[in-house]
Amino acid sequence: MNKSLERLYNGIIKENPTFVLTLGMCPTLAVTTSAMNGLGMGLTTAAVLALSNLFISALRKVIPDKVRIPAFIVIVASFVTMVQLLLEAFMPSLNAALGIYIPLIVVNCIILGRAESYAYHNPVIPSFFDGVGMGLGFTVALTLLGIFREFIGSGTFFGMRVFPEEYGVTIFVLAPGAFFVLAMLVAIQNFIKDKMAAKGKDVSKIGSGCASGCAGCGQSAVCGKPKAKAYRKVRDQKAEEEASLSEDIEEEDDEIDEILEDTKAPIRENNIVSGASASGKSAKQADEKKEEDKESETTDNESEGSAGGETETEGNAETTQSEEKSGPEEAENSEEADGSEEPEKEKAADNSGKQDKPSGKNNKKKNKKRRK
Repeated sequence: MNKSLERLYNGIIKENPTFVLTLGMCPTLAVTTSAMNGLGMGLTTAAVLALSNLFISALRKVIPDKVRIPAFIVIVASFVTMVQLLLEAFMPSLNAALGIYIPLIVVNCIILGRAESYAYHNPVIPSFFDGVGMGLGFTVALTLLGIFREFIGSGTFFGMRVFPEEYGVTIFVLAPGAFFVLAMLVAIQNFIKDKMAAKGKDVSKIGSGCASGCAGCGQSAVCGKPKAKAYRKVRDQKAEEEASLSEDIEEEDDEIDEILEDTKAPIRENNIVSGASASGKSAKQADEKKEEDKESETTDNESEGSAGGETETEGNAETTQSEEKSGPEEAENSEEADGSEEPEKEKAADNSGKQDKPSGKNNKKKNKKRRK
């Protein structure tokens, strides 16, 4: 029974979904134009939240872990459909005022968050009261928002006229008024928490339930009880053990790195030595190749020189042979030329002699005539 009351207190005060966790802002800001609408939306959500937590906790050992979110949505959608049909049958005016926000309860993060963080990991009765507490906290928040907005904006309280409508501030009935009122209420809560802290009271749990947040704490059901100290000690011990294990793992990693470096050092030296020897061998091979190339070049030059000398000697021999052959031929040609020139001279002399003879006769005849 104490656990159930603790869950109710936790949902209304410690982890109020609107003022503390700021969840479900869409219906909070859209529906709270009046106190009745806020109350109706809160109670509808509370009913769906309590029933869905009950069934999800009862089926937590049957639902596979990999498909738990789709299973949660199917369960929540079933209860939302039931509630919507009841509102259409018995409260049509409220159903018309809430409109589309009733079907949107299926994807409300408050319902899915409590199903995932608490109902899926805890027994049936605590899960049911956790849903009731969260639903009542959501209902209180929406009702307060609706009261302030309706009173300031329209001058009414749950539909009853308090002051004339002309004196109302219309903006509080519109969408911006929801933000103004929500900010004012959150500021009032923070002011009260600061006053409690100034008096020496422990207010660290107000805001998230505990230092790590109740949404992910499996022991939030016993938070605030004497057993909680034991759980905190166990949690601290586990944290210390994990820290020590992480330190040991880091030390082992450092040792392994040192060992690896020590083993890599000789390998690197061997690689350097082998690389140096290989480079020395390659340099020697390159020098040997250069010497071989030079020797081959010198031998080629010598062979070319010897081949050139042989060709020159062959050329000289050919020239001498051609000269030897041409010598007697030239001598014969000269002799023939000399032989041919001598008879031509003789013929010329004979001709000149013949020509001189008549000329001599003519001279004699001329001399005779002169004498006469």
